[in-house]
Amino acid sequence: MNFRSISDLNADIVANLHRIPSDVDVVVGIPRSGMLPASIIALARNLPLAEVRGFAEGRLLSSGSTRVAARSSIGFEEVRHALIVDDSTHTGTSLNEARALLAPLAKQMKLTFCAIYSAHASHPEADVTFVHLPQPRVFEWNVMHHAVLSQACVDIDGVLCLDPTDEQNDDADRYLNFLREATPRPIPSRRIAALVTSRLEKYRPETEAWLAAKGIEYERLVMLDLPSAEERRRLGAHGTFKGEYYRKSNATLFIESELRQAEEIARISGKPVLSIEGSVMCYPGLSPLALLQKARSAHPGKKLVGVAKRMLGAQRYKRARALLGP
Repeated sequence: MNFRSISDLNADIVANLHRIPSDVDVVVGIPRSGMLPASIIALARNLPLAEVRGFAEGRLLSSGSTRVAARSSIGFEEVRHALIVDDSTHTGTSLNEARALLAPLAKQMKLTFCAIYSAHASHPEADVTFVHLPQPRVFEWNVMHHAVLSQACVDIDGVLCLDPTDEQNDDADRYLNFLREATPRPIPSRRIAALVTSRLEKYRPETEAWLAAKGIEYERLVMLDLPSAEERRRLGAHGTFKGEYYRKSNATLFIESELRQAEEIARISGKPVLSIEGSVMCYPGLSPLALLQKARSAHPGKKLVGVAKRMLGAQRYKRARALLGP
C-alpha cells in the first residue's frame, strides 16, 4: 500500500518544480484534489491560480497582496500558457475530461497537463508526471473518502473522534458522558468494513448510538471484551487485539490513531497500517530506524537510502535520520 502525506506532496512538488515549463502563466487545478498541488505550485512560482471550470469560462481566482508581481496579477486575456494540474492519474479520466473541457482554449494558448503521481510508467493523457506511485495507494488528503474504506479496519478514538482526556477516561460516569458527546473528527463519506476499537464491549450501546447520530456507516463494530479499563491496561491489549483481528480479516488497510500502536499492529498482522499521528504508513518489518541502519551499513549505500526515503515518506524519513544522528 503506497502512501503520501501532505508533507510528502509538498516535498515531491518542490523537488520537481524544474520540470514545469518556465513560460507557464497560470496554474489550473482540477477540483477537488487537484486544487491542493495546484495551489502549492502557484505559490512556489508566484503565478495566478484557477479552477478548471472557471478557467474554461475565462475566470481566474483572485490573488492576495503578498508578493504581487506582474506574473501573478495578469488577466485571463493575457494567458499564453496554462498548466492544468491533478494530484494523480490512474485511468486518465479526470485529465481527459479537463482536456475536452478546455479544448476551445487551445487556439489561443498552450495547455500543459500535469499529474503529480502516476500509477503507470506512461500516461498519454498527461504531458508531465512527477512521481511514479503504483496502485494500491492512498493519500492523506482523501483517505477518509476513498473506496479503500470498504476493505479497511478503522480505529474510533483519535480517528473518528477526539481522544478522551485523562479526566474523562475514568471507566465511569465521565467516560459515559464522553462516549455520548465525543467531538467528531472529519466524518468518512464511505462505508467502512470494520470499526476495530479497544473500547470495552460493555460500552457498545453508547458507541453505536454515537456512530448512528454522526451518520457513520460500517459493516461491523469490533470491541474489546474485557471487564474493565484497568484490566485492559494490565494486559496491554490495545495493539495486540487490533493486530490479531486485522491479521485474520480480509482487510487491506488499518487506520490507527497512535503511531506506536500502528507499528505494533503492522508487526502482528503483517499488513500496512496508516497512523493518523504523524500521518505515516507503517509496514511490517520495516522500522524506519532498522531500514536506515541497513542503508548505512551498505557501501556506498546511496541506493538503499533512496529506497528508504521513498518507502517511509519525507516526514518519517527525516524523523528516523534525526534519531540516528549524522
